[in-house]
Amino acid sequence: MSARMTGRERLLSTLRRQPVDRVPISTYELTAFGPWAWAAEEPSYQPLLREVTARTEALPLWGPYMPPSPDEEPSELHSWQDGDYTLTRETVHTPKGDLTAVTKHTQNVKTVWTVEHFCKSENDITRYLSRPFFPMPVDSSEFTPLNHAVGEQGLVLCDTGDAICSVASLFEFGEFMVLAMTQPALIRALCEQAHARIMHVLRATLEAGCGPLFRIFGAEYCTPPYLPPSSFREFVLPYVREMVALIHQYGGYARIHCHGRIGQVLDMIIETGADAIDPLEPPPDGDITLKEVKERVGDQLILFGNMELKYLETETPQEIDARVCEMMDAAKSGGGFVLMPTAAPINIPLSPRTEANYIAFIEAGYKYGIYD
Repeated sequence: MSARMTGRERLLSTLRRQPVDRVPISTYELTAFGPWAWAAEEPSYQPLLREVTARTEALPLWGPYMPPSPDEEPSELHSWQDGDYTLTRETVHTPKGDLTAVTKHTQNVKTVWTVEHFCKSENDITRYLSRPFFPMPVDSSEFTPLNHAVGEQGLVLCDTGDAICSVASLFEFGEFMVLAMTQPALIRALCEQAHARIMHVLRATLEAGCGPLFRIFGAEYCTPPYLPPSSFREFVLPYVREMVALIHQYGGYARIHCHGRIGQVLDMIIETGADAIDPLEPPPDGDITLKEVKERVGDQLILFGNMELKYLETETPQEIDARVCEMMDAAKSGGGFVLMPTAAPINIPLSPRTEANYIAFIEAGYKYGIYD
């Protein structure tokens, strides 16, 4: 292929399994676009973001908003300082009593930790299940301006959690694992409630013309060693399969986001009908190599991955170059591969080593990713 493609054309052709000029390169959550592009405001990230914007396919994350019903009491937020951390308590009113959760964050690390979860007792679960569902209009108004801003550089990646993501996040993770094994009917009831809300928002998003690429996250909560594959079949597969089918009804593409050990659930991920998967962490963090994934899925899934962030943060540019070469050897043949890190840096300021390795990652993507 002689003509140079735009980023949008390259991604769409990859999703459609059509010929492309080179393997698309994504830096995932490290982007200058979108509501979560906090790095665009950080001086230490600016040189790298200029390179990312000029030379890679943009895939900024975006999600819609469903306002609370007028019949619902609004949740209450109270924040306070504890040293370098800002803590926020959220109180949600339900017909059977209040629920509270506490999160914390700090300015120099762009993530949020939950230190107290909404469900800490059986009474809390009863309260959560008592919440009425009012299918309010969904606000997707931010999609169009973001889509225009991205333009031919890539695609907006429409983001949605699945049912088990909503449910698992209600609990301390150890407590969730125990409940999933000992009280599966209770977890199913919570999943059914969450799924109804998710499908309402997803359908409204699709009807608003958003897409075509969607990321569905949450499946990793039901992968080994946390839970057995039977839990994935019970709490992930039926709900995600419905989400994927709805996305396909509107001509969209669904990408399953699943960290960790996917080897024992890969066939079920295919069974969802999804079009793509990320981030494909290699062993020892994952349990299957990129080459093995490619051999098992064939042309059933587009592969996004599998450069681990820890390599970009700790290795040398020469080592990154060698890793990209190995990834291309494993997954480039026949198309259906997007070179991508498994995560994005969250520290401020950006480390010079990390910056140099990202540049090497992009350079190697061009060096080894050209199709003849």
